[in-house]
Amino acid sequence: MAIIIDENTNVLVQGITGNQGVFHTKQMLAYGTKIVAGVTPGKGGNVVEGVPVYNSVREACENHRIDASVLFIPAPFTKDAAFESLEAGVGVVVVVTEGVPVHDETAIVAYAKRKGAIVLGPNTFGIVSSGKCKMGIPPNQYFVEGNVGVVARSGTLTYEITGSLTANGLGQSTVVGMGGDRVVGLTFIDVLRMFEKDPQTEAVVLIGEIGGNAEETASEYIKEMTKPVVAFIAGKSAPPGKRMGHAGAIIERGKGTYKGKVEALTEAGAKVAALPFEVPAIVKEVLGK
Repeated sequence: MAIIIDENTNVLVQGITGNQGVFHTKQMLAYGTKIVAGVTPGKGGNVVEGVPVYNSVREACENHRIDASVLFIPAPFTKDAAFESLEAGVGVVVVVTEGVPVHDETAIVAYAKRKGAIVLGPNTFGIVSSGKCKMGIPPNQYFVEGNVGVVARSGTLTYEITGSLTANGLGQSTVVGMGGDRVVGLTFIDVLRMFEKDPQTEAVVLIGEIGGNAEETASEYIKEMTKPVVAFIAGKSAPPGKRMGHAGAIIERGKGTYKGKVEALTEAGAKVAALPFEVPAIVKEVLGK
């Protein structure tokens, strides 16, 4: 099994005719993703990598079953594009776009909750159910099927750690990118709950970073989990008050520190790696391998 998406997920690509849309559509198809349609207003009737292009999400939905959409849309238009998918009844919306205004992010997340839909991002690398389906921008070669679930705020750290897991014979069930902005759709707890219920997932790797309280909040749920959690927190040497890449990765008023996150996770029973390359060995330890 997998969480959120699998080999039967019919995917729509919004912004499919742009440079990023074309490139990543090709990569997602190569991974085995079932991309059934694309949308770019005014480009309906075109074909990209064998995928038919429509002028609107509604039109695409009239011609195909659409389970999930992934957005390669410039930030000023992301809110409208996300709303278009949500209004059409698409159940999973993956917002890769970086730089989406906070008010737009808040509106997208609030509307998704009203519609009962899942939003990943904004500013997410996407999601991969290994060996089954990929939505977003991760490099294909690092993701092989297995029993380790991964949930993260950072893309490049995820590729590094997942690649290391794969190199050490530890495949993944699903790898989920929550997004690095202050306002995102799913939380750590949302994803951890899914992994806890997923029979394929035997252990979870949580990749966090300084800023905010997402990891501390997740620690409260980790205490209740029956599956082992291995964590890595980025930003140990970051100076307080300085944003380090992600909009959510900033320590403010003494909250969101590396030390505080590590202490909370450790007290909850998670094993915290000091360096990324230590993660596979700790996962093998908690799995008894």
